[in-house]
Amino acid sequence: MKHYLSLIKFSHTIFALPFALLGFFLATVELQTVIDWRIFLLVLLCMVFARSAAMAFNRYLDRDIDGQNPRTVVREIPAGIIKPESALLFVIGSSLLFLITTYFINPLCFYLSPIALFIILIYSYTKRFTFLCHFVLGLGLSLAPIGAYLAAGGQFDLIPLLYSFAVLFWVAGFDIIYALQDEEFDKSLGLQSIPVALGKSNALMLSSFLHLLCAGLIIYASYMLSIRFDVFEWLHWLGTFIFVSLLAYQHFLVKPNDLSKVNMAFFTTNGIASFILGTLVILDLWL
Repeated sequence: MKHYLSLIKFSHTIFALPFALLGFFLATVELQTVIDWRIFLLVLLCMVFARSAAMAFNRYLDRDIDGQNPRTVVREIPAGIIKPESALLFVIGSSLLFLITTYFINPLCFYLSPIALFIILIYSYTKRFTFLCHFVLGLGLSLAPIGAYLAAGGQFDLIPLLYSFAVLFWVAGFDIIYALQDEEFDKSLGLQSIPVALGKSNALMLSSFLHLLCAGLIIYASYMLSIRFDVFEWLHWLGTFIFVSLLAYQHFLVKPNDLSKVNMAFFTTNGIASFILGTLVILDLWL
C-alpha cells in the first residue's frame, strides 16, 4: 500500500481536493439544500479514484523515460518496486471504480464521466507531441470544482466555472515551473514542454502571466460570492489574499539560474495556498 500511495503521489491530492470541496459546499449553500453526506463521500471517492488512475497511468506510460532520467529513476516502476503490469491493472481498476461511483451520484455526472476520464488520462501522452501539455494537466484538475458542484447541485453555474478556469491557469503555471528541472533532458529525448519551447526565462514569464490570470479569476469569484451570498466577507477575502500572495511568492523562489527551490514552490507553496483558500471560503459559506 505504501508503494502504491507513493506511485500516485497521494499527498498531491491537496492541490485539487479543496477546490472540489469548495464546489460541493457552494452548490449546497446556493441551492439551499441539506448537506447530503452520501454525495459528499462519493465526491471524495471520485477524486481519489480519478487521480489514482491518472497518476498511475502517467507512471506506467513514462516508465522507460523515467528510467533514463536521474531525477526519476528511483520511481517505483523503473526501480522495480512495482511491475508495469500491476500498475496498469491498478489504472484499469481505479478507472472502473471512478465510472461506477459517478453512476451513484446523478445521471449528469455519470454521462460526463467518460469525458473527464479521457482528459485526465490523455495528459500522459501530450508531452510527446505538444508543449501545451501543461494546459491539459490544468484542464484535468480544473474539473474538480465544477464536477463537485454538478454532483451536489446537478447543474452548471458561473462561480464554480470561475474557480475551474482559475485552477486551469494555476496548475498550468506551476507545472511549467516544475518542468524547468527537466528542460535539457526533455530536449535530449524530443519531449515537449514550455521550457523546451521557450527557454527558462520566457517560460517563467509565461508562468507569471498565467498566475496573474488565475489571481484575477479568484478575485472575481470572491466578488461574485460577496454579491450573491450573505457571507462573512472577510473570511473568503482573507483566503483570496493569502492565495494570491503565495502565487506571487513562488515566483520569487525560482529563478532561471537557480532551480534549487522548485519543489518548495511546486508542492509546499501551492499546497498551502489551495488548502487555505478552500478552508476559508467553505467556512465563510458554512457560517
